[in-house]
Amino acid sequence: MREHHHEHHHDHSHELGFWRKYVFSLDHKVIGIQYTLTSLLFLFFGFSLMMLMRWQLAYPGQPLPFIGKLLGETNMPEGTMVPEFYNQLGAMHGTIMVFLGVVPLAVGGFGNYVLPLQIGAPDMAFPKLNMMSYWVFFVGGVVMLFSFFLPGGAAQSGWTSYAPLSVIAPMGQTAWLIGMIFLITSSLLGSINFIVTTVQLRVRGLSFFKLPFFVWAQFVTSFLLLLAFPPLEAAGVLQLMDRLAGTSFFLPSGLVVTGQPLEVSGGGNPLLWQHLFWFLAHPEVYVLILPAMGIVAEVIANNTRKPLWGYRTMVYSVIFLGFMSFIVWAHHMFMTGMGTAMSTFFQATTMIISIPSVIILTALAISLWGGSIRFNTPMLFALAFIPMFAIGGLTGLPLGLTASDLHLHDTYYVIGHFHYVVAPGTIFALFAGIYYWFPKVTGRMMNEKLGKIHFWLSLTCMNGVFLPMLFIGMAGVSRRLYDQTGYAHGAAVQDLTVLGSWSAWLLAIAQIPFIINFLMSMRKKEKVPSDNPWEATTLEWATPTPPPHGNFLTVPQVYRGPYEYSVPGRSADFWPQHQPGEAESTQPRPATT
Repeated sequence: MREHHHEHHHDHSHELGFWRKYVFSLDHKVIGIQYTLTSLLFLFFGFSLMMLMRWQLAYPGQPLPFIGKLLGETNMPEGTMVPEFYNQLGAMHGTIMVFLGVVPLAVGGFGNYVLPLQIGAPDMAFPKLNMMSYWVFFVGGVVMLFSFFLPGGAAQSGWTSYAPLSVIAPMGQTAWLIGMIFLITSSLLGSINFIVTTVQLRVRGLSFFKLPFFVWAQFVTSFLLLLAFPPLEAAGVLQLMDRLAGTSFFLPSGLVVTGQPLEVSGGGNPLLWQHLFWFLAHPEVYVLILPAMGIVAEVIANNTRKPLWGYRTMVYSVIFLGFMSFIVWAHHMFMTGMGTAMSTFFQATTMIISIPSVIILTALAISLWGGSIRFNTPMLFALAFIPMFAIGGLTGLPLGLTASDLHLHDTYYVIGHFHYVVAPGTIFALFAGIYYWFPKVTGRMMNEKLGKIHFWLSLTCMNGVFLPMLFIGMAGVSRRLYDQTGYAHGAAVQDLTVLGSWSAWLLAIAQIPFIINFLMSMRKKEKVPSDNPWEATTLEWATPTPPPHGNFLTVPQVYRGPYEYSVPGRSADFWPQHQPGEAESTQPRPATT
């Protein structure tokens, strides 16, 4: 059946017109590229919003150079930022970076392109569903961005959209909710597709414990999306009804707004929104992290030229991590008066969930031991992921304990912790993936020198942005403050805020080598010398470069695990999964595969 499927694909690849081939494509590779380019643009836009915020934080009340007049009199009277506009920037920065940037890049981009290739599939299980998931995501993103032009501007109730503030906010909040419903639908369509593809379309010989770790990470991520997103979709619809249909699911009785009692039936509960939101948003954090860990595992195994240490343990850890991520959500809510019994439960589960993360990081670190390491650009980004993610994880532990969270909750410490996980953590892993799979996608290598400049500048500036936040937070400065210098403890650490702002602007400049490298490499005349320039062992390197519609010229068969590097007694230091070989070497092998 699968061979027939391949032929079927090849017959039709010649007849496709421009629209069917590049715009409304059913090919998982084209859809992966669409996701990648779109989410990179969204990341750039979300990053730009943050740079405007950093000006206000560093130089409160001073006119913005160059841009003040562009943003209009309502947002920038005489070039200075009004608090409402600052709140819009904050809410939309968070929303865009998470829901329009990192998740679609990690899952929609890398997952779509690489996962079917790594399991030897001709395409995703449901190609039309795949195309739909991209276009629903695209529409959601456009609705989100359009909200800036509505009366009252974009959403300004934080990326969490907490009720009751979000229910009485201007029109932009309605657009935010509609956009979120589109984005959630897109993730649900994608996750169903990934699960069915992984279970049903693996080639002969590819048992679950021969899957590359990247596939495992995407597989578990898909279950998180499938199970955690529906509660937020339901909550989004309920909040829309509160805003548009006069219901009060999240509106309590007796609200007074600007001195007037609010005319609503009341009886709703704002905490219900928090529970529904965090029940998605905590697994969401692992949706950001797991694909990143998968990418890092691939790059480290390839560039140490040895098998991943503790592959099975890593797989069990990633499954346990997925399960545990559903029972820690209320550690975001210790301040809501949930009582000691409940808070102790969530405190305990939060400490437990740090264990599988530590196991995976430790396994990646031990994998480096005794390796013949190649320090190319993807490897540098993958190596930096380990300590950066570790800082993010360790700084999270005090937030998971009720006693210390009391002081740190809603301060810059939380922002520093979270961004260490997502920015120098996950985004570095995504960069590693771009540099690593770029030759497979385009047939050309990216420039190493520009890549290394990009890496070192980004690493330095990222720490310059987020390390000061941890200290500003411990000094007690609240997040979302439009001007922290109005408080004595805020003014005392203003120098650190200025340092963070300058680091953020330099971080933007540090991305220029990447953009130049990305665009120039695509136009380069010289192609990669072979289909497998990194000498890797997994199936995606067994296809022609770039892979044709249908992926494989002949259906591959898998004979061994995903990381057979430096096998004793073999002349080559890598043994691809699909290469039939003599009987497995009789020499004892370390128990890692």
